[in-house]
Amino acid sequence: MSTADCEQQGNGWGILEDLPGDPMIWVLIFSELVAFGLFLGAFTVARAIHPAVFAAGQAALDSKLAGLNTLVLVTSGWAAARATKSARAGEKRTSRRWLLVAMALGGVFIAIKLTEYAEEIGRGIGLETSPFFTLYFLLTGFHLLHVCLGIIILAVVCCRAEITGVETGGAFWHMVDLVWIVMFPILYLVR
Repeated sequence: MSTADCEQQGNGWGILEDLPGDPMIWVLIFSELVAFGLFLGAFTVARAIHPAVFAAGQAALDSKLAGLNTLVLVTSGWAAARATKSARAGEKRTSRRWLLVAMALGGVFIAIKLTEYAEEIGRGIGLETSPFFTLYFLLTGFHLLHVCLGIIILAVVCCRAEITGVETGGAFWHMVDLVWIVMFPILYLVR
C-alpha cells in the first residue's frame, strides 16, 4: 500500500474516528464492556445454579440506596453531557463547571456505595458469605474502581476543557453510567 493510499484512508482508525473523543478511549470502552459483560454473564449463570442463595442475597441488599445511587450517577452523566455540549460551543468555563458537577456527583455515588458496603459488612456480610456476595462485591467493586478512574479522567480533562478531551472523558463516564444501569436491576431487582 502506498503512502497516498494510507493518507486517503485517514489515520487507520476506521469507524472509531467518527466517534467523539480520542479513538483509543473507545478501544478501552469496548474492552471494559466485554469485561463487565463476562462478569454479569458469570453472575447470571451462578444465579441459575444457586437460585435460593441468590434470592437470599438480593433480599439482604438495600435496593432503595442503590436506586438513589442510580439517580445520582445518571444525573452525573447528564452533567457530563452538558459539559461536552458546552465544550463544543467553545464555552470552556461552563464546561468546567459541568465537569465539576459530574465529578461531585461521582463522589456522592462513591460515598453512598461505601455506606452500603459498611452496612453490609456491619451485618457480617462479606466476600465469603455466599457465591452471591462474592460476585456482588467483585462486580460492584470493579465498577466502583471505574467510577474513581472516571473522576480522575474528568479532573484531567477539566483542566483544559478542550473539545476532544471533554468528549473523551465524557465517553468514559457514560460507559460507567451504562454499566451501572445494566448492573443495578440484575444485582438488586431481577429475581
